[in-house]
Amino acid sequence: QVQLVESGGGLVQPGGSLRLSCAASGSIFSFNNMGWYRQAPGKQRELVATITSGGSTNYADSVKARFTISRDNAKNTVYLQMNSLKPEDTAVYYCNANLYTISRQSGDYWGRGTQVTVSS
Repeated sequence: QVQLVESGGGLVQPGGSLRLSCAASGSIFSFNNMGWYRQAPGKQRELVATITSGGSTNYADSVKARFTISRDNAKNTVYLQMNSLKPEDTAVYYCNANLYTISRQSGDYWGRGTQVTVSS
């Protein structure tokens, strides 16, 4: 019953900003790590940023100082604020969550992705 739904993607010019949201719903007991990944055509899916249940964050070198991951525990939502966007940021962005369901089962869940295109 767990679902992750991304939103906020779109077309933006270089130097612009977007904020992605990922809302989780369903039979969730607690969250462990949550993160954002991205995948461009012909490339492997790569880690963009992660955030732990305690709020510790980690970023790929390519997005440090430009992207910020955050979470709202009350809303079961994780965000990715993307500033100073570059064409190489173009990809499908996926939300990921490792969590425990109310039945105490640990699992890894993915959203369906949202397209981010950075172009002049």
